[in-house]
Amino acid sequence: MSTALDSIDAILFSLSRAFTSPFAVFVQIQGCTICLLLAIGWFLAEYVRNREVKRIKNSMKAGNSLAFLYQDINELEHSRQVKLPRVSVVMPLKGFGEHNLHNWRSQITSLYGGPLEFLFVVESTEDPAYHAVSRLLSMYQDDVEAKVVVAGLSTTCSQKIHNQLIGVEKMHKDSKYVLFLDDDVRLHPGTIGALTTEMEKNPEIFIQTGYPLDLPSGTLGSYCIYEYHMPCSMGFATGGRTFFLWGGCMMMHADDFRQDRYGVVSGLRDGGYSDDMTLASLAGAHKRLITSPPVAVFPHPLASDLSFGRYWNYLRKQTFVLESYISKVNWIMNKALFAVHCYLSWGFIAPYVMAVIHITSALRIYIKGYQLEDTAFASGGMLLVIMLAVCTFIELLSMWNLTRREVQLCNLLSPEAPRLSLATYNWGLIFVAMLVDNFLYPISAFRSHFSQSINWSGIRYHLKDGKIFKIERRKDMGPAKTDLGGKHLYGKKGAPQKASFLSSLGRNLAHWRQPKKFDV
Repeated sequence: MSTALDSIDAILFSLSRAFTSPFAVFVQIQGCTICLLLAIGWFLAEYVRNREVKRIKNSMKAGNSLAFLYQDINELEHSRQVKLPRVSVVMPLKGFGEHNLHNWRSQITSLYGGPLEFLFVVESTEDPAYHAVSRLLSMYQDDVEAKVVVAGLSTTCSQKIHNQLIGVEKMHKDSKYVLFLDDDVRLHPGTIGALTTEMEKNPEIFIQTGYPLDLPSGTLGSYCIYEYHMPCSMGFATGGRTFFLWGGCMMMHADDFRQDRYGVVSGLRDGGYSDDMTLASLAGAHKRLITSPPVAVFPHPLASDLSFGRYWNYLRKQTFVLESYISKVNWIMNKALFAVHCYLSWGFIAPYVMAVIHITSALRIYIKGYQLEDTAFASGGMLLVIMLAVCTFIELLSMWNLTRREVQLCNLLSPEAPRLSLATYNWGLIFVAMLVDNFLYPISAFRSHFSQSINWSGIRYHLKDGKIFKIERRKDMGPAKTDLGGKHLYGKKGAPQKASFLSSLGRNLAHWRQPKKFDV
């Protein structure tokens, strides 16, 4: 036994000594630099969100109790409200889960003062979402202009894009703007008004977008989703121009679709897999403006049963996006992003692996009582560990600060809703999620690159030259639930899936009337 331990000690000491070489030190300093750069990015994003928080609070102190709707209370005058343009809201639906009723209700009860219509687009009447949203709309039929549209099966693009394009075809002929929303987006009462105001101020805006604030449910998978989204959030917290686009919230000019300007319809319809990546590529190619208002941050509660396997499925779909493209320039940029993200992910992980070796070696030295002159390398290793620990703390503190500010902003923008809180966030699990997510990202990205196919909610898409060329559908080839929302995907044609589905719907209606902490 002693001989075995001595052999292990020898290996540990050799690794620890190797990890104090100039190259290993560079790798560890690089990891610390990545932590600090993320911290700086989140600090700047928090500054933008905090500026908006202060604006709303100052406006309320000045007597504008409706500052969460409009900066200028005079905008609520009837003479101005009647001049607001018509907006069509298109929501492609797939499945039904625990948070959908709250999300849909937050969308159709918007306080936008202009003409507004909602189009909920489903693949077929077999989709459980069809029955749930139809029942919801029947409760609001006298107050809301809304309808359910059955799009049919997609043949040339992803089902989501197909649903969006069918929704555009069915929108009102007088609509000036179209707002695409995912069904897991929870709007604030003034969101549509804020987006429309910015579009009216600057007609050069091609797309307005926003980003979700993930509310983890407590599982490791949900924290991995939160950690995956957080680095991207800094690209949306600019208060204006951005190069990023999130498909969960996109407001565009309706005429861009009617006239297929810049190829928005053909680019999406002809082999499109990802709506946001395709439109962002078109915006870049035609030098069109994408903006993200500081108020466009939306609570996004994650499923209570979000397993690690569902997180992996979601990560696979996200990395697969980089395999789709519409032009040579787009292909080059995707590959550059692929390489940089993979390099930074494992560059972030490597110092923590080395730190474990340094700490283990130092503990063995202390336990065995080795002579200091024989183990001088350990002090250098522990110095690197301390430096990494400090940088990690700064990174987590900056992430916490941005999340805290976005929670505060969401509470101000939805004063009628139960307040969100940071109390349930487990920062130990968030640190673990950082390591897990960055370790798995390159693995997922390489798998996507070599497979060129992905299963998305029971539909397998095959890519060729960056576009979808083959679509396979079989209920037995995919999961029964969606990844993030845990939505049930299948039901029986023309009727709810089964008795348990009706029971689930009843429970969700009751839950809707008495929302919990994270229900907005």
